[in-house]
Formats: sequence, C-alpha cells, structure tokens
Amino acid sequence: MFAPNDFFDLSNFEHRVIFEDPRVRNVWDVLKLIDDYLNAILEPQILGQVDPRAYLIGEQIYIAPGARVEAGAYITGPTYIGAGSVVRHGAYIRGKALVGQNCVVGHDTEVKNAIFLNDAKAGHFAYVGDSILGNKVNLGAGTKLANFKLRGTEIRLRIDGKIIPTGLRKFGAILGDDVSLGCNTVCNPGALVGPRSGAHALSLISGYHSAESLIKNQRT
Repeated sequence: MFAPNDFFDLSNFEHRVIFEDPRVRNVWDVLKLIDDYLNAILEPQILGQVDPRAYLIGEQIYIAPGARVEAGAYITGPTYIGAGSVVRHGAYIRGKALVGQNCVVGHDTEVKNAIFLNDAKAGHFAYVGDSILGNKVNLGAGTKLANFKLRGTEIRLRIDGKIIPTGLRKFGAILGDDVSLGCNTVCNPGALVGPRSGAHALSLISGYHSAESLIKNQRT
C-alpha cells in the first residue's frame, strides 16, 4: 500500500480527517472523497479579503480569515481556502478544491478536485487536477499535472513490475512534502513523487519515485 503517511506529515493539517477515512487504503483514494467531504464540512463564509472584481460562483465557498482573493480570480464551489492563502489574479478554481493554510494558487493556474496541504504553492501557469500537493510543495512556472489518459481508460500504476488499479479515470499526481518541480515539468497521469524529491526543469515524470529522488528529464 501507499499510505498517506508515506507522503505527508498530517499533524498540522486542519483537514487530516479526510486522510483517516477507513475507505482510504492508498493515498489516491482520498481523491474520491473530496467532493463529499467539502459538502459535509463547508459553512459558506467570506472571512478573508476578496477583491470586488473577483468572481465567486455558487454558495459553497469558504474563505478563511487572512486569506486573499485578487481581482480576476474565478472560484466555483465547493471550495475551501485556508487562512493566509492567496488566490492570485487570473487563477481558476473549478470546484472541489481544498486549499490549506499559507498556500498560493497563482496567476493562470487552474485547480479542480485537488488538495493543497499547508504552504503548497502553484504560483504560475500550472494545472493541478485530481491531485494532492504536500506541505511546502513548490511547482515551477508552467507545471502541468496531467490527469486523463488519451483513451480515457482507468489509470493503473505499474510499480515494481506489478499493475495496481486505482479505480480512477482522472488522476493527476501525488506530490509528497517538500517536493519541488522545475519550470514546465509535466507529470503523466498517476505520478507518485515521494517527500523531499525534486525534478529539473522540463522533466516528464511517470510512475513512482521514492523519497529524496532527483528526477532528470525522464522520458519514459
């Protein structure tokens, strides 16, 4: 199994209960629970600073104290934006987004069905779909977490010669704590990157990479 604790320190994450759900056997199982979890816990409130030129669509949106949404950002619910986080100009949050504390959803970044643990940053021109970013993850400009196979079939992982079904047709990437990806990196669907790993700019990442890996322009 690939347990959440293999990738993340959840001790300071306000929503760690979603990772503790008994239905979660592998870390990617959490992706199936985001929508239901948000609809269960959300009490729609705008407690942070929202520029009047931002677009908030639907009622299921929570903006925590100290969070900031800049002009031109577009957010649909259900979405939770944690304390101290920033949604920058031109960001597009398509719903089912759980953003922790002190995170950045940057300019021209698109997010859907995703979790940002505390201090995770997707600052510029990123796509984060059906993915989880660990604590202090940093995505270089232009990073794309691809989440859908060309033929639309179930995403299965090939690890140590074994095929592991995920039950998901849409699955981007799981990036452990302190992962840093260089500019214009692309993760193929179902990529798993262990904590404290890094990737050079222009890398193409597939499969599983254990903790403290250095990924250099992988092409397979």
